[in-house]
Amino acid sequence: MLKTDALARDLPVFSFASLRSAEAEAAMRSLDADIGIMAYVLQFAPQSFVNIPRAGTIQFHPSLLPRHRGPSSISWPIALGARETGITIFRPNDGLDEGPIVLQKSCAIGRDETLGEVYFNKLFPLGVQGLLEATDAVLAGRHEERAQEERRATYEGWMHDAECEIHWPGHVDTIYNLIRACNPAPGAWMMLAGTKVRVYDCRKHVVGRFVSRGHKPGDVAGVSEDSIVIWAQGGLVEILKLRPDGAGKMGAGDFARQQGWAISNEWRSWVRAA
Repeated sequence: MLKTDALARDLPVFSFASLRSAEAEAAMRSLDADIGIMAYVLQFAPQSFVNIPRAGTIQFHPSLLPRHRGPSSISWPIALGARETGITIFRPNDGLDEGPIVLQKSCAIGRDETLGEVYFNKLFPLGVQGLLEATDAVLAGRHEERAQEERRATYEGWMHDAECEIHWPGHVDTIYNLIRACNPAPGAWMMLAGTKVRVYDCRKHVVGRFVSRGHKPGDVAGVSEDSIVIWAQGGLVEILKLRPDGAGKMGAGDFARQQGWAISNEWRSWVRAA
């Protein structure tokens, strides 16, 4: 989309296999830029490249650095149960998301918010606002930079399939947070009726203290018209939307009907009022 918009405005667009190449450096010098702005950069940009613009380069990162350095920095705070995240505008150096901070903005993570909701409703608009503010401040020479506190730093890699697998013996809160952190992509997954299924919309239910005795985590606790309910430690996860391998997204109730599972709502009586 960014490339399409640039071309529509007759702006030059460059694409390089590596920003370390002589071609990339020559292209940047040819632009005679006042400032460089980077966002969602998936390759390292050397200092010889980022220092070419007159005011240097600033970079966007969707977390409160130094927490959650790395590529899946929106997902991990949600998966780990954090109640706050945000955006950071910083000066890129040769480390991974390690440069001095120019500006930060924070936002709350709602108890039921998904990756998509946190990004599109909060981090994306914050990022646009933050980049505009930081750019104006840097160009005017009225910004301040502060070093990141390394003692607080964390790094998490990509959230791939291994990280997205649902482990039902885990606590219901941990499972619910993981599903939220992977919705809409890449989708937390489990094996259900012999099929690999990615789980999207869901609800978390806390049950009475002794209700779960005799039930195995990962077992189906019940089926409603619209959902499939799974046992976890300390509660139930009610799955509303899923996607079986080789198929599109569907309602969990539709999947249950395909399996021939009868509706069983006894689980509703086990749910403890919030």
